[in-house]
Amino acid sequence: MASTIYFGSFVVNKQVFYKSTHSYALVNLKPLLPGHVLVCPYRVVSRIKELTAEEASDFFLTVQKVSNVIERTYDGHSMNIAIQDGPLAGQSVPHVHCHIIPRRLNDLPNVDDIYRMLNSSNADIELSFSQLKGLNSGLLSPEIPDSLRMPRTEQEMAREAQMLQSKFSTEKL
Repeated sequence: MASTIYFGSFVVNKQVFYKSTHSYALVNLKPLLPGHVLVCPYRVVSRIKELTAEEASDFFLTVQKVSNVIERTYDGHSMNIAIQDGPLAGQSVPHVHCHIIPRRLNDLPNVDDIYRMLNSSNADIELSFSQLKGLNSGLLSPEIPDSLRMPRTEQEMAREAQMLQSKFSTEKL
């Protein structure tokens, strides 16, 4: 397992709450809804087809394990599990990642709004990471355009990661 963990070119160690042999889960810089997390392989590759069979198996088993914990932790009734495989599919960071988003009744005006939000959230990911230090978090309302939502601070993300890590008490990090 890697000692320094990257999401694309960004170091994300403090955001990581779960580690497996080939994958990890991290809290999101700008979650679309409470509990929105990502699962990534350690090896930085931009497309699913670039994963080895062992990496792909571990990645999808990690998605399954993390989504079960996220659904329970955030009292979800359903889950959005989404992969944008390449830039034409809306991938914002050239590193395979799966969005895991717990859903609740009436969390958005229209159930499918999450897809619009997911696509619009990709536009300024580089800017969001560069603005991370020193910014206060804003309200995470679906009414606020992504360009106006503030990224969370490192401290906020670290607190959520620690809380989620405790949900995997039988796992070694």
